[in-house]
Formats: sequence, C-alpha cells, structure tokens
Amino acid sequence: METAELLKKVRKIEIKTRGLSSQIFSGEYHSAFKGRGMAFSEVREYTPGDDIRTIDWNVTARFNTPFVKVFEEERELSVVLIVDVSASGAFGTNKQFKQELITELCAVVAFSASQNNDKIGVIFFSDKIEKFIPPKKGKSHVLRIIRELIEFKPEHKKTNLEVALKYLTNVIKKRSVVFLISDFLAEPNYKDALKIANKKHDLVALRVVDNTELELPKVGLVKLIDNETGKTMWVDTSNQSFRKQFAVNRIKFEDSLKDLFNRSGIDATNIYTHESYIKPLMNLFKNR
Repeated sequence: METAELLKKVRKIEIKTRGLSSQIFSGEYHSAFKGRGMAFSEVREYTPGDDIRTIDWNVTARFNTPFVKVFEEERELSVVLIVDVSASGAFGTNKQFKQELITELCAVVAFSASQNNDKIGVIFFSDKIEKFIPPKKGKSHVLRIIRELIEFKPEHKKTNLEVALKYLTNVIKKRSVVFLISDFLAEPNYKDALKIANKKHDLVALRVVDNTELELPKVGLVKLIDNETGKTMWVDTSNQSFRKQFAVNRIKFEDSLKDLFNRSGIDATNIYTHESYIKPLMNLFKNR
C-alpha cells in the first residue's frame, strides 16, 4: 500500500474512532475497567462516618485533632489486544469485511485506553504468533497500532486461539485488561488456556460475526471457499436438508461457545458486520 493511501486510511479511522472514544466510550471504559489498588492521595480532617482505621495518628498528634488518610484508586492499566489476523477475516457480505471491523474495534479500545492514560499493546495471531507490540502510552503509539492493523500481512492463514492465549500468559506478566478479538472459527482446543489467561488477566471476548455465517441465504448453487485451508465445495443453498444441517451445526456452535465463555467467567459480546458496534460495546461496558 502506498504511504499516502495508508496515511489517508489511518486518518479516516482515527477521526471516526477517536471521536467515539471521547464522546461515547470514555466514561463507560473508565468505570468498566478499574485499576488494581489504592494509592495514597492526601490527609484531611476526620468527619463522622469515616473509617477509624484510616486515621493518620502522626498528623493527629501533631495538630491535636483527628485526621484521616485518603486513598484513591490507581487508574493506570495495561491493555492488550489479541487480534485474529487469520484468513477468515477477509470475509464480509454486508457493509465491511470482518478484518475491517476488527481494525475499528481495536482503534476504539486503543483510543479509550489512551484517554485514560493506560498503556496499550497488541498480539497479532493466526495459527502462529505473527507480531507482538509491547504495551506503551501515547497517541503516536496508538496510531502505529492502527497502521499495523491496516497494512499487516500475516504469514499464515489458519487460526489457533490456544497459541495466542498461551503466548499472552507467558509474555504479559503484569495483570492487564485483555480484549480477545476474533470470529472464533477455530478448533476448540483452547478451553484450558482461556481459563488460565482469565485467572491471570481481566479477559474480554469480542466476537466478530457476519450474519450469513448465522443464516445461510437462499441463492441456489454456489461455490464456497475456505479462506484458511483453500478447500472449495459446491453447495445448493436451496436444498432443505442442507439448510437444516447448517442450522443445527450453527446452533450447536453458538451454544458451545456461549457455554465456554460462561464457564470461564469471561464477559463476551457478538459484534456484527452489518450493524453498528456502539450498542453492543456500550452494553458490555455497562454490564461489567
């Protein structure tokens, strides 16, 4: 991609997602993802109802009147985006491809984190770890992440969530807020890695979905291509038995994924390529 074209795309995403972050998501993000401890802020005079355990006895003795220590929540966090860059992201039958939606979601989270003075890092994965950008603060760092999301070309096409989650656990030592962003069309071999990662970090799953993956359109005979394996097959989308089996498999997959998130204690939401992501993100933040 030419530099001018890349910068134009980065600027377009920045304008849209930075505005959303500051106008809509900043307050919800701040309250949904809290810091880990309490830091000393100041002392003030005791007032009825204060916890006597917070009395500062040295200051109290000096002024001969009770003073208490005031603590406030430590706000600085590290936020890590685990981004699925496998070939299934190059699919979309509505407004945008799944990978384009993933880029916008990452940008919104990154700007929200930056506005809260949090560090932000990224792990790109397919069935291998493709790239790691360590957590860091600042607008220039966020813009670098957006540039990488737009122009990054993975070396592999398949998906392995277990590899990504194990890498997170091994590399990110400090407890962080982690957004796992994927379509989750992968082998279900990551259950244990998911639970371990969520015990160490505050893990949130954002599942990106195209609605034709949920309900097959009736368009007659079509050629289907698996972007990750390259396999092709012809199917009759009007065939009732095929449509019934497709629906059964879809429901089974949806139920198993929902059950996995529930058992692992992970907050999750579906975000669709044909709809705005504002409402599902807002609901996710509010319900935490």
